[in-house]
Amino acid sequence: MSSGGPKKFGKDDDEWKPTRRGVLLTALPLLLGSTRWLSAGEDGAMTQIAEGFGKINPKAPAELARFAFLVGKFRCEAKLKSADGSWQTFEAAWLGRFILDGYAIADEYRMMSASGELLVLGLNFRVYDAARKMWNIKWLNGLAGNWMDLVSEEMGGIHIDAESISYVFKETVGGHAYTRATYTNHSTTHFTWRGEGSEDRKKWSEYMIIEAQRAGS
Repeated sequence: MSSGGPKKFGKDDDEWKPTRRGVLLTALPLLLGSTRWLSAGEDGAMTQIAEGFGKINPKAPAELARFAFLVGKFRCEAKLKSADGSWQTFEAAWLGRFILDGYAIADEYRMMSASGELLVLGLNFRVYDAARKMWNIKWLNGLAGNWMDLVSEEMGGIHIDAESISYVFKETVGGHAYTRATYTNHSTTHFTWRGEGSEDRKKWSEYMIIEAQRAGS
């Protein structure tokens, strides 16, 4: 890990080669809470169930519905902060489905360069452990072939309020020690993902913003 905060990339930086690109979005997962999040997720996801995105199992923990807003297909604009403080813009896509007979959610994120080259590709797996009353959320980095735990008691679990949902996790390959991921600005057709980096979990610096718009909306 570098000690200078979030790692920034230039357009021609060698760090964007495939072996390193999956590093950037190890921060992608989050949660939901509050009735505002629930209604947005249910309304939007239900309209796309017929398109093959599945549905929640009636016997699944009720908490799983909090992530239903991720079920469906989204067009995304991802903005990444460069070393000089400017922001680069990338095309991205988010695709979520209920899996395992509706007991879990898997949502894929991919990000491309202006030429269409794949920069980030991974899959979030989300399931709720009702017995322990905790979330198990993992990120599978498709390009690097490794896993990352995104929620843990050590890092404080998940924080939910009326406006946002966030959690903190340890980075393993990024340019900072910790990432805080937050979902906010939610509606039936849109959500924002914000990534912040820190070395001490006290001072945070925003390094990435993703605006996700539901396809067809």
